[in-house]
Amino acid sequence: MTGKTKASANPLICVVDDDPSVADSTRYLIDSFGFRSKAFASAREFLSSRHLQEVSCLILDIRMPEMDGLELQHRLAETNKRVPIVFLTAYADDSEEKRAMEGGAVAVLHKPVSEVVLFNAIQAALGR
Repeated sequence: MTGKTKASANPLICVVDDDPSVADSTRYLIDSFGFRSKAFASAREFLSSRHLQEVSCLILDIRMPEMDGLELQHRLAETNKRVPIVFLTAYADDSEEKRAMEGGAVAVLHKPVSEVVLFNAIQAALGR
């Protein structure tokens, strides 16, 4: 897979997923594309992190405890924090997918996702 970027222009891609194995494997895949990545186990953990100000793209699970991905998307929009979001989910129904896209998501992808599909969605989110 190509997609290496110069370190000085290396965007941060954050993964928010309550399943540690999914979060870690997605982060490693993103690293293999040549981007920087950081994984979070919850929406609240992401919102309280220092990375909120530098994130270039968010890979976000829809169904999570406490605060789900759709609520996080809504909260970011309320604060005018415009972060391109790619949802990566195993369980979304049609209404959740519709809400995600109406909320401005770049894509809603289903687990497991191929590396090419994820790479292309990240590239679209970054406007490349």
